[in-house]
Parts: sequence; C-alpha cells; structure tokens
Amino acid sequence: MIVTKDIKYAGVNDLDIKLFEGQYEVPEGMAYNSYLISDEKIAVMDSVDGSFAQQWLENVENELQDRLPDYLIVHHMEPDHSGGIRLFMDKYKDAQIVASKPAFNMMKNYFGTDYPDRQIVVTEGSEMKLGSHMLKFISAPMVHWPEVMMSYEVKEKVLFSADAFGKFGINKENSDEDWEGEARRYYFGIVGKFGRQVQAVLKKAADLDISIICSLHGPVLRDKIDHYIDLYDKWSSYSPEEAGVTIAYTSVYGNTGSAVYELRDLLKSKGIDKIEVFDLASDDMSEAVEAAFRYDRIVLATTTYNGDIFPFMKTFIEHLKDHNYCKRKVALIENGTWAPVANKKMSEYLEGMNELSFCETKVRIMGSLNESVREQLISLADELCVSIL
Repeated sequence: MIVTKDIKYAGVNDLDIKLFEGQYEVPEGMAYNSYLISDEKIAVMDSVDGSFAQQWLENVENELQDRLPDYLIVHHMEPDHSGGIRLFMDKYKDAQIVASKPAFNMMKNYFGTDYPDRQIVVTEGSEMKLGSHMLKFISAPMVHWPEVMMSYEVKEKVLFSADAFGKFGINKENSDEDWEGEARRYYFGIVGKFGRQVQAVLKKAADLDISIICSLHGPVLRDKIDHYIDLYDKWSSYSPEEAGVTIAYTSVYGNTGSAVYELRDLLKSKGIDKIEVFDLASDDMSEAVEAAFRYDRIVLATTTYNGDIFPFMKTFIEHLKDHNYCKRKVALIENGTWAPVANKKMSEYLEGMNELSFCETKVRIMGSLNESVREQLISLADELCVSIL
C-alpha cells in the first residue's frame, strides 16, 4: 500500500483474532500498522504484534528494495505494536531505535535490554532529518499509555498518531469511509478515559497542517482530516455527538424487556428516530458504551437482584464511570416483584458522574406490565422527548 511516493505501508492484518485486548469483539479482525519512510535515511515507523513479526519483517524488506533501515521509530510500546522490536534489532545490527525515555524503560522490562548503544531518546519538539523529509516529535502521554509519542512529517504533512484515530477492523485501501462507527467504539473503549490528555494533544495538532493521518490501527486517513479531528475533539470533551436515546437493559424473565420496547415505540411515535436498544446480557457491551457516549440521553432498565442490581447492568455502569460518562440526561426503570431497590442502587452507582440530569419519572414495575406502568412509561417518554442538545 502506498501512503505517498516516499511513505509505504508495511503493517499486517490479523484475521484470526476474536477479542482485542481480551475483551473487545472484532468480527472484522484487527490491523497492526507500520510504515516506512524512504529518503537519504530510512525510518521504519513502529513494529507489530509478535505473532506477525516475521510477516512484518518480510513486508519491511520488500519495501526496503535492497537498502538497509537506519531507524526504527517506536511511538508506542503496547505489545501489539512492539512485538517485533527484538527481531528487527537482531536483523538490522546497524539500525538505531528512536523512542521516548519511558518507552526505553518499558523495552528493558519486555526484552531485557533498552539497546543502550543504539538508542536515540526523543522528547517534545525533537526533530529528526531523514533527507528531504523531517520528523517532529510530539509528546502524547496517556494517549493512552504514558510513553506515547506522535510524530509529524513536515514535507508531506503526515501525522503518525500512535493509537489515536485508530479503529477496530483490518486495514483496507480506501476504507476510511467506514471509519466512524468502529473508531468511536475503539475510542471510548481504549482511549476514552483520557479525554483531558487527548485535548492537550489536539491543541498541539491545531498548529499543524495535516494532510494525512497514519494511525497504528485502521485505515490511512486522507480526505476529511478536519472531520476526524472535530470528532476527536467532541469525544474527548465528553460532549454528546448527536441527539438520540440509548436504552440499555437487563431482563430475567422478559418483563423488563417488554417495558423497554414499549418505551422505544412510544419514543418513535413522538418523532425520535435515533434510538439504540441493548440487552446487556447478550449484546456487545462495548457497542452499548459507544452509543451511550454518542447520544445525549440514556435509559437504564434493570431488575432488583440479590438486594442490588443485575450484574450486567452493574458492569455497564462501571464501564461508563471508568470512562468519565457525563453531560447526559438519564432515565431509570426498575423491576422488583417484592423488594424493588434497583432505581435507588443505580442512582447510587451514578453518583459522582458530572453534569448528569435525571428524569423526574422513575418507572417502577412490580412484576409485569400493567396500566399503571404504561402511564409511567408515557410520562417518561414525554420527558425524554426534550433533548439536551
């Protein structure tokens, strides 16, 4: 794959992986991206997961065209990007390795060496001239590991963004048109906790003229750079992306689920067309988290369970809290045949999340749907029709 005349793609696609980081379903696989800049000096930009290190080295060798690399640039030390470092350094004995000081500390932990005789430490503002191409380094700590660097290639205006702007799925040429959905799920699952740090890096990026973004996951981004950056700005500020309703529920015997779908139909009848419903026991929870951050309103519906709430709902709320969920309108629905405490418990678990507004109607089901419950659902639907955007 050609990024530009002098920048080539050398990464790999993992079509066998089922769970990324052991928890995120990736039915379309995963890309581990690497790039190569050819000039008077040759820089290889990042390695790949260890399972694909040999394939990566073959890709690199094909792009070298009988030359030898001068540098391996390490933007990020997470194992899916650092797994080929040792093989590379063993193969190319004269190559130097370029990374932040914290990255070299991690190398010593992973590989037993930090390559002291071959290392080049870069910091914020460091520059590396390759010939007509020049890299400027940007410190990006906690996006999403503490050692992360990005780099900007000045001549061709390419941002090598580490994990930022990545997405789930393999790398396909001209695949940026389907970037948004899986990039959102990736962002809120992987990076979303670190919004403040992302905002800091975006302020630095505002001073750069960026034509291409080369992330460590997903496609090379070319055509809508301002759009991608605007979305990252919105996501990292935790502002809702658009008006809509996420409904996340658990239902042991189907009665809570029936109430949820009756509420959905009421909302549709009132003109709300963007509604996503998730059964937390069977649907992909990371997609529910993605939708929760995408829309400005959320409904949480669950049963009382052992004096608490159903475990999948508890886990879901913990995910929201861990990723700094805020600035939304929240509605609560509980079901409890003989001791309903789910609304009270959910309210407690949501405490501490900033700028949440709660609907006054808190629906209570005592077993199954009846006219009293339907009246509560109508009242709740009326409140949910008022968007906060």
